[in-house]
Amino acid sequence: MTIQEKQKALVDDFAFLEDWEQKYEYIIDLGKELKGLPDDKKSDENLIRGCQSKVWIDAEFNDGKLFFQADSDGILPKGIVAMLTQVYSGHSTQEILDSDFKFIEEIGLQEFLSPSRANGLMAMTKQIKFYAVAFQLKN
Repeated sequence: MTIQEKQKALVDDFAFLEDWEQKYEYIIDLGKELKGLPDDKKSDENLIRGCQSKVWIDAEFNDGKLFFQADSDGILPKGIVAMLTQVYSGHSTQEILDSDFKFIEEIGLQEFLSPSRANGLMAMTKQIKFYAVAFQLKN
């Protein structure tokens, strides 16, 4: 699946949910499915600045594609970072750089989040783009 197809699938999943309580539960369920990170990857280098909770994102570059792993000590941020890694993992740096984050608006996620959590979400998206730029320059 392309990034856009993954984004559309998430938007469609959220469209079936009737209220924010159900959407909140869905995000939490996504977090429960996240494998997490080994402790040695939960470093300051991988820590996302600007998040209310601790969120870590690590990236590896294999066969021309970026693969993300993430974790958080909070249940909601863990679900949000799981959603982002699900969409962007397994794609080329250029595909990631060419993509946008409009699906977050389409889901209505920013309206649902407190300002500090919305800032954390933006910090996560910036980190994903940063990894794409860094690995593109490196390779």
